Amino acid sequence: MRHLVKGKKLGRNTSHRKATMKALACSLIEHKSIQTTVTKAKELRRYIEPVITKAKEDTSHTRRQAFSSLQDKNAVNILFEDIMPEVGDRPGGYTRVLKLGFRLGDSAEMALIELVDFSDYEPEKKSSKKKRTRRAGKSNKPTTSETEAEQEEEKKASAAVDTESEVKEEAKKTEESVEENETAEAISEKEESEEVNNKAEEASDDDSEEEENKK
Repeated sequence: MRHLVKGKKLGRNTSHRKATMKALACSLIEHKSIQTTVTKAKELRRYIEPVITKAKEDTSHTRRQAFSSLQDKNAVNILFEDIMPEVGDRPGGYTRVLKLGFRLGDSAEMALIELVDFSDYEPEKKSSKKKRTRRAGKSNKPTTSETEAEQEEEKKASAAVDTESEVKEEAKKTEESVEENETAEAISEKEESEEVNNKAEEASDDDSEEEENKK
């Protein structure tokens, strides 16, 4: 049975584990955000948040309690003088853990733990749009995004039809111009042949006249 087995061992014995948590807590209070592994960040959150909650009352007793958890006078002064005026109205959840990916050396999952009131990061707000389901009884009315998508598809289809009609008209124009050129060439060839025939007839008439004159 898991009696009194709470938290992670972090590969350390008890004294080493406590010293690690104290060092991480002091650096978090001084720098307001630190990078460490996800496991250490989650354990640090469990360690530091009760200390911040006790520090809401600035008395000698609470300062002694904070010092027993941090073992650093500078960190205790920063906690009571700088952090508590910003965090005093918050009813818990003083820290935030953001995952950063995996470390190159040993592929350990890294995270950024920071004090919420001292960060510029704003979490994403949940959208108020309801997700559509395919269960019976739900309304089948299309959403605005779907109607916009359908309108865009209709516009694309109409644009494609217009381009096809334009291409067909251009093809017709080119065919008509080719036919006109062919008819013009045929007419010019006929005229040239007629001129040649006329010249030949005139030459034959001249020859016949010269023969008659000779006779």
